[in-house]
Amino acid sequence: MTTENNKEVVRRFNQEVIAEGNPESFHELMDEQFVNRSAPEGMSSGADGMLYFFNEILRPAMPDIHVTIHQQVAEGDLVTTRKTISGTQTGTLLGIPPTGRTLNIDVVDIVRVKNGRYFEHWGITSLPEVLFQLQK
Repeated sequence: MTTENNKEVVRRFNQEVIAEGNPESFHELMDEQFVNRSAPEGMSSGADGMLYFFNEILRPAMPDIHVTIHQQVAEGDLVTTRKTISGTQTGTLLGIPPTGRTLNIDVVDIVRVKNGRYFEHWGITSLPEVLFQLQK
């Protein structure tokens, strides 16, 4: 796989899985040995934890999710993406009742792509700051 192919895998994941919630794309793009190195304490670090976060936490709170990729850099089997996940909070988000506000969660993540699939993930997100602002 070339770095451009790896970047395309990550672009597809962001659009088809995060933004559209497509379960077929999720299973196609996730390696069976996937590990999320940034999984929060108490959440599975496997593919099931990622699916749970998107489908049971984020999507119910923000059903109109949109992902904007600002920049991608690839080297070898690693793809780093700077993006914003946005949507209107019409549902409860981690215990915070709906606000009707547009939320913008900034993310920088690194994905190791193996054989065209997500194999490993590290990420930094502004979700804690967004949650803090919602509580004001």
